[in-house]
Amino acid sequence: MKTINIAIDGPSGAGKSSISKAVAADLGFIHVDTGAMYRAIGLYALRHACTEPDAITAQIDKVDVELKFIAGAQRVMLCGEDVSDYIRSPEVSMAASAVAAVPAVRERMLDLQKKIASENNIIMDGRDIGTVVLPHADLKIFLTASAEERASRRYLELREKPNCPPYEEILKDIEQRDYNDTHREIAPLRQAEDAVLVDSSHMGFNEVVEHITDLIREKLD
Repeated sequence: MKTINIAIDGPSGAGKSSISKAVAADLGFIHVDTGAMYRAIGLYALRHACTEPDAITAQIDKVDVELKFIAGAQRVMLCGEDVSDYIRSPEVSMAASAVAAVPAVRERMLDLQKKIASENNIIMDGRDIGTVVLPHADLKIFLTASAEERASRRYLELREKPNCPPYEEILKDIEQRDYNDTHREIAPLRQAEDAVLVDSSHMGFNEVVEHITDLIREKLD
């Protein structure tokens, strides 16, 4: 039986994961956050001091990343440990961006991502889903927002937590990650030619979820 695959790409902080999760719940699909997979490897690299390309390449066979879906919710396992709550820090985000540019890492993750998509109706989000991972997806969406808006959202999310970085630092990190993601040699971030652009700079969360859900229902109908 043919599975239904929806690809959602976009820059860091655009809300891809939270929005994709909500849309998947509405449609009864599985949500696959590929960024979380790279974050897990980034966390491994930080823990083992192997963030340089040659170092992480030498270690990649030891890195076991697995996605578990519990009641429709994704949990990220790193070498048997549930690291879902440890992979959202700015430090891990930057490490994820670095390891995602390593060919050996991308090859390892690509195989896993394609396998999941071949077996499930999924909404998969990331940087290269519509261009590399699922080039024949039923629908491709490029979800974005201005760097300033993404930094503001991230600041509001972190401000009640200890050691929250200032807005200016968050904005700088987002701009740096945008540069890294769009300039890497392997599978750089870009909008697929047949993707629908959704700019959420001036949209609320529920508004974006409803809009994307409508786009998917229209496509499937």
